[in-house]
Amino acid sequence: MSFRTSPSADYVEDVSPGRGTLPPRAWYAASDAQSLSLNGNWRFRLSATADAEDDSFAEEGYDAGDWAEVAVPGHWVLQGDGAFGSPIYTNHLYPFPVDPPHVPTENPTGDHLRVFDLPSDWPSDGGAVLRFDGVESCARVWLNGTELGEFKGSRLPHEFAVGHLLKPGGNTLAVRVHQWSAGSYLEDQDQWWLPGIFRDVTLLHRPAGGVGDFFVHASYDHTTGQGTLRVDSDVDGRVTVPALDIDVATGESVTVAVEPWTAETPTLYDGVLATEGERVPLRIGFRTVVLEDGLIKVNGRAVLFKGVNRHEWHHEKGRALDLETMREDVLLMKRHNLNAVRTSHYPPHPAFLDLCDEYGLWVIDECDLETHGFTEQDWRDNPVDDDRWTPALLDRAARMVERDKNHPSIVFWSLGNEAGTGRGLTAMAEWIHERDPERLVHYEGDWNCRDTDVYSRMYAFHDEVEKIGQRLDGGTHKRRELPFIQCEYGHAMGNGPGGLADYQELFEKYERLQGGFIWEWIDHGVKHPELGYAYGGDFGEELHDGNFVCDGLVFPDRTPSPGLIEYKKVIEPVHIEGDGANGTVHVTNKQDFADLSALAFEWSCQVDGETVESGSLAVPALAPGESAEVKLPEPPADGRGGERQWTVRALLADDTSWAPKGHVVAWGQFAAGARPLPSFPATDRPVREADRITLGPAAFDARTGALLSIGGVPVGATPRLDVWRAPTDNDEGAEWQTDTRYGTLWRTLGLHRMRHRLVSVEAGDDALTVRTRVAPAAREVGLDTVYRWTSDGERLRLSVSVTPQGDWTVPLPRLGVRFGLPEADAVEWFGGGPGEAYPDTRAASMVGRWRSTVDALQTPYLRPQENGARADVRWVELGGLRIEGDPEFWFTARRWTTEQLDAARHRTDLAPGDMVWVNLDHGQHGIGSQSCGPGPLPRYFLKAEPAEFAFVFSTTR
Repeated sequence: MSFRTSPSADYVEDVSPGRGTLPPRAWYAASDAQSLSLNGNWRFRLSATADAEDDSFAEEGYDAGDWAEVAVPGHWVLQGDGAFGSPIYTNHLYPFPVDPPHVPTENPTGDHLRVFDLPSDWPSDGGAVLRFDGVESCARVWLNGTELGEFKGSRLPHEFAVGHLLKPGGNTLAVRVHQWSAGSYLEDQDQWWLPGIFRDVTLLHRPAGGVGDFFVHASYDHTTGQGTLRVDSDVDGRVTVPALDIDVATGESVTVAVEPWTAETPTLYDGVLATEGERVPLRIGFRTVVLEDGLIKVNGRAVLFKGVNRHEWHHEKGRALDLETMREDVLLMKRHNLNAVRTSHYPPHPAFLDLCDEYGLWVIDECDLETHGFTEQDWRDNPVDDDRWTPALLDRAARMVERDKNHPSIVFWSLGNEAGTGRGLTAMAEWIHERDPERLVHYEGDWNCRDTDVYSRMYAFHDEVEKIGQRLDGGTHKRRELPFIQCEYGHAMGNGPGGLADYQELFEKYERLQGGFIWEWIDHGVKHPELGYAYGGDFGEELHDGNFVCDGLVFPDRTPSPGLIEYKKVIEPVHIEGDGANGTVHVTNKQDFADLSALAFEWSCQVDGETVESGSLAVPALAPGESAEVKLPEPPADGRGGERQWTVRALLADDTSWAPKGHVVAWGQFAAGARPLPSFPATDRPVREADRITLGPAAFDARTGALLSIGGVPVGATPRLDVWRAPTDNDEGAEWQTDTRYGTLWRTLGLHRMRHRLVSVEAGDDALTVRTRVAPAAREVGLDTVYRWTSDGERLRLSVSVTPQGDWTVPLPRLGVRFGLPEADAVEWFGGGPGEAYPDTRAASMVGRWRSTVDALQTPYLRPQENGARADVRWVELGGLRIEGDPEFWFTARRWTTEQLDAARHRTDLAPGDMVWVNLDHGQHGIGSQSCGPGPLPRYFLKAEPAEFAFVFSTTR
């Protein structure tokens, strides 16, 4: 054997997928053939360029004793406390000059070394395969001094035949990994750039006569209830499925009565593929996917996708996920009513797909392909339209399809994401259609649907989605005949997304609209000792896209965000609405396949938010799409005369694989009577004493009219009009959005620096009236605001009247009053909860009695912004005060000002002050999803128009 002393790294910029690897084949988790995991601590050396070191480290006996160590699977930039470089985040800009296929000379290169022994019982016959499940972005591999080859395709498996090179002990596995390669031009997904061996490395014994590639074909005929099974195998063998009494040769078909697989009823049959030398367990799901009558149908029925896009992410390990983390994702999805996942924008770890099969999720499996950065040059030199790159594209398609083809959960193959259009994509689609005609092909960038089986878009506005549903969108004849999905919508960045209920209403109204996939599952925050979680720019990146990488339904630690709670409610599989006047509830099964036999229903009756009686409710086991009217019991007698309402819940009747008995699947709430508004006779009159005015239990500054205390409870800052909120990511919007970005206009207008001019303080016979004008500097618009204070001797009432002056061309962020309390911690309220809600994100807000603390009211978005508002509040108690609203209101309470919240860039920038700041809001502007999508619908605008609202204050001490 020999080693080059003048190293060459030409392969790094070669557009080919690599050399030396075996043809792709089906992945399976285990068999009776032996395997050896090579995960663990590897020796590691980092070089600044691809050719800085020669190949001598791959030689047997090389002394790497002074090298560092990294964990495999793992990314070296997330290890070593910065000694191995840092992550880079870009949305679509390549972090290197766009000069395909060339990459910078400065190309971080990690040499990995692992010495291992074979187990004592490792078979001496047969062969062996070395498998890498994921390496970013280009790897060159040696075993015992012999070069095996190199490969590109970071999120795809690659195998090498190594049986002839193995020895019982002291095997030296050397892997050189380059951060940048020609393959990087095909991997411009919206995520962190993270080099390393980030998925499993495994040595597989391959016995003589062992299983090779195989393809499980398991279709279902919904008209007969029978399934047909055929397993094609490179190596002859037999297929047995004991539960179905199946025992047939490979390649032979057999038809039997079966229970079909769906995401709602994920029936799997355990089987075995046995060849002369190996037995591989099979998990078989019978289902048929077709495009029929212009609809995506599974087992004869149209499906409605209630999905999410899922990047692989862990806040400490990046894309190196273990099985339990993957399982946690699937369980969270199922518990929040999701039924589908798009594996954006690459095939996931294959074990994740096993979990989708087991628990039940529809899957769009997406190829590891995105060239979004070429949009900066109008797609010039885009690899997908350059024949030199087509072999690499076909290799990526084949490695995805061959690896994952035996998963019943997969209903679509996706060619990739945001890669423009071109001949290479057409070649991929043609190959996939021929190789697997039993599934459909997806690609959002193909708006003419030349190569695809579905019209797919991302972030289409509500009005356009409705036109598509009505088939008024135009386009090619083929496109007009195809179903529609939103492969991305509801951009879950920061507070939001808003408008999900409005989208869902459209999806359920028009059959052509077959649902969508929220962007995205998880915030890609990197755990950081000073910042809490880091995002783009926090590692000194030259180019970055800030917190655009933090746009998930769960926080980096997988805590559900308010967005996920809202989505769960919007897509719940049972619709419950009632008529409190006649005591009936209308229940609809919105599932596609399952009846309601797995659910139990219960009712409860609340008075002023407290449950006074509850019981079970008999609901028929409705078939999909069916509805029923169910009579509620007589409401319980209660002499308090308070606000009465019914709550009906649908619960799991028994334990399931994904949630325990009693898990709430759906709920509905409806009034059983009108809310009695607070009655308030104004009996006391204001009395001036020196520099103070007293009115009932309250004291005011006589000169300014500022409230100083109520019944001995000090008020640190008087209530005064507040229209500013710390703009959310969706308020700010994205610079490429075509609709108006009101967050920018608010700041331009100066709503964040409003001035308050005192006009008069008037002590009348029954009221203290304070007149002000609230306006931004440099502008002529303003808000004439009148505060009218009255008292009945024990309570204090504040009536606020707001009259806009001038030409207001923008809606307001909020409208209400803000005041400060020196002391407050525990909070109790009667209204919407338990979490935050805004005008277009309030579906999940349940009216009741709730308790919290000021700190727990905060929603910890990675970039601080407006959060924590509770909606439909009747009254709230905190800091010794009880505040009732006329009408209902929003409230927030936090230990920092809105201005401090606005200025913060990370959670750790927020330090509690000596005041709790309370907002009581008559109105809030909607949220929308304009960070990458539409802003709020006009019906959720908070227009600058005359308004009146009131609050009644009393003490609780």
